[in-house]
Amino acid sequence: MSKSTPTRPPQRRDRLIRETVHDTYKQSGQQKGMARCPHCGAFYVKGRWTWAAPSRSDVAERTCSACHRSADKYPAGELSLTGAFVAQHKDEIRNLARNIEKAENSEHPLNRIMEIRESAEQILITTTDVHLPRRIGSALEGAFEGELDIHFDKSGHFTRVGWRRD
Repeated sequence: MSKSTPTRPPQRRDRLIRETVHDTYKQSGQQKGMARCPHCGAFYVKGRWTWAAPSRSDVAERTCSACHRSADKYPAGELSLTGAFVAQHKDEIRNLARNIEKAENSEHPLNRIMEIRESAEQILITTTDVHLPRRIGSALEGAFEGELDIHFDKSGHFTRVGWRRD
């Protein structure tokens, strides 16, 4: 008695492979050459955005994803700050958020605050990066205590952070 090896059905090559997660603002693959964002002045060199100008002067113009998001008013993250403490310390909180943004943005040009909206009940900060809301929230928690709540969506393209102190 001889053993026969099971045969596999031939692979079908007429199927479409569907993308499970899509981020319009993520640039696909490494772009060729160097570029400069005409809106913010960041440079695309060796696969990443930086503030350092390249040695060559012949660079193409390409809008960076942070400027693209800002123009479309489509944030990658938001931080909602609520509570009586927030209403009493708006200037301090706003300054802390801007200082965190400045530190992040100095090394990562795509990490920016898009908008800070204030109402009587809350401050809402929207960002071009998914990690910046968490960093600001953690800094607020470290400086003023309070309750921090962080939620990343399943695809990893949006972050919702809440910080509260009464």
